[in-house]
Amino acid sequence: MKGYTLTNFEALELHPTLLKALETNSLTTPTPIQVEAIPHVMSGSDLMGLAQTGTGKTAAFGLPLLHRLIQIGKAPQPRTVRALILAPTRELVSQIAENLGRFAQGSHIRITVVVGGASINKQSERLARGTDVLVATPGRLLDLLERQALTLAETRYLVLDEADQMLDLGFIHALRRIARLLPEKRQTLLFSATMPKQMEELASTYLRDPVRVQVSPPGKTADKITQGVHFTPQGDKATVLRGYLGEHSGELALVFSRTKHGAEKLMKLLDHWGFKAGSIHGNKSQGQRERTLKAFRSGEIEVLVATDVAARGIDIPGVRHVYNYDLPNVPENYVHRIGRTARAGASGRAVALCSPAEFGELRAIEKLIKSTLTIIGGEHMATMQPEAAPKPGRRPGQGHGRGPQGAKPGQKPARAKAHGASGSGRPARRSA
Repeated sequence: MKGYTLTNFEALELHPTLLKALETNSLTTPTPIQVEAIPHVMSGSDLMGLAQTGTGKTAAFGLPLLHRLIQIGKAPQPRTVRALILAPTRELVSQIAENLGRFAQGSHIRITVVVGGASINKQSERLARGTDVLVATPGRLLDLLERQALTLAETRYLVLDEADQMLDLGFIHALRRIARLLPEKRQTLLFSATMPKQMEELASTYLRDPVRVQVSPPGKTADKITQGVHFTPQGDKATVLRGYLGEHSGELALVFSRTKHGAEKLMKLLDHWGFKAGSIHGNKSQGQRERTLKAFRSGEIEVLVATDVAARGIDIPGVRHVYNYDLPNVPENYVHRIGRTARAGASGRAVALCSPAEFGELRAIEKLIKSTLTIIGGEHMATMQPEAAPKPGRRPGQGHGRGPQGAKPGQKPARAKAHGASGSGRPARRSA
């Protein structure tokens, strides 16, 4: 069905309740992934969809599933699940559920969310009634299955969203266990931004004769993102970042750190410098993460420091700037990170802060995206020999026990650094 012409949702003959909800939310024209995927899902085919984040995948699988569930016309049995959607992070689960809730406005559809970091007893109580759609992270779903809080025996629809990140996060064994509990007769949809080798194994486990749709090649970044690289020693990164952030006060910026500890330390440093900063990573509780995202979305927080756990779960159109404070070890994660800006047709900027020890990661990123990042700072370092490779378990710059500001672990950054003493290239002044 490649090239299927679809200019509006009405052509799909979706349930009137869904069409009304789409109109209420000002959604009239399908995106390319929706054009390609929805007809196949409506026909009952298994599907493998390759598309970047922010392309409208939730509606691509959500609208046809909701259409079928609405047609059932009766409530699910206790502890049963009619449609199961698995996603790798709490943020992405919440985002999917929120979008589905908007699409299902005015219907009887019951949508339930289960993620780690929240009360498992309350989740069990909600599942006792049964649910039409369960959106879950694999780990918490297994916890609830072991408690016999639900059964998947009546599940007829399965969606694996951001499947490649589930593999990156080590969920392959959890997915295999879940697969054994699902009925063989079901419709399965798998969506991924990239296609690593392990994905073929995952696809063969879950899908049967799937249709494959692809709306953008793996590694392709959004056209409206201006990308650049600033070369700098690892110990100077925080000061360089401070300069960039000071140039666009009042605009939302997302900063990616490789580790949870590094993200928290950098957030506290930025807060000390007077920026409205917050952090989100695996050490935060679900409540803390939700409150921080809410504050970021509202503008109460202007700089959000995050690890890759948040790279695919933040859908905030107002994000104008993305900074890769640490370059990712997996080059595909670069695409996911910078995909947090230039959403919903807007433009954005992505800056990579690259130390000599990260030249290898930079080359891998440029190979993936088939483009060379424009040098916007530190030109004199572009041809330097890389620093000694960091020991396993250490991120670049920690080989001598140094943090992002050159301070030893557990110590506060040096006062001179904290006030931007960096020689030439003084950062923009920022009032506290």
